[in-house]
Amino acid sequence: QLQLVVESGGGLVQPGGSLTLSCAGSGFRLDYYSIGWYRQAPGKERKKVSCISSVDGSTHYADSVKGRFTISRDNAKNTVYLQMNSLNSEDTATYYCGAQTSCLSPEPDFGSWGQGTQVTVSS
Repeated sequence: QLQLVVESGGGLVQPGGSLTLSCAGSGFRLDYYSIGWYRQAPGKERKKVSCISSVDGSTHYADSVKGRFTISRDNAKNTVYLQMNSLNSEDTATYYCGAQTSCLSPEPDFGSWGQGTQVTVSS
């Protein structure tokens, strides 16, 4: 499958800090789809952390990030963002995004996983 999205914005941040990740469509219109953000920590399974619906713009968060992360989309820029605040060491992971038919989908329905963007929270 083709890679339809490109993630960026990761980096090294101190505990309590913030980062904003970007998920850009690569020749692919993101506004037609729900977009999920996922993360995979070393030695652990990839898990969904957030999703924004294409139907009504509703947003969804895993309990572990609720109140700290905010997902949003800018259709003019064909980009979905994940604003991450109050980061801690448990947020250290590679973050991926993907297009899906709805936020109920357990994983992206379209395209292959991208390279992801690494987030490291450390002092």
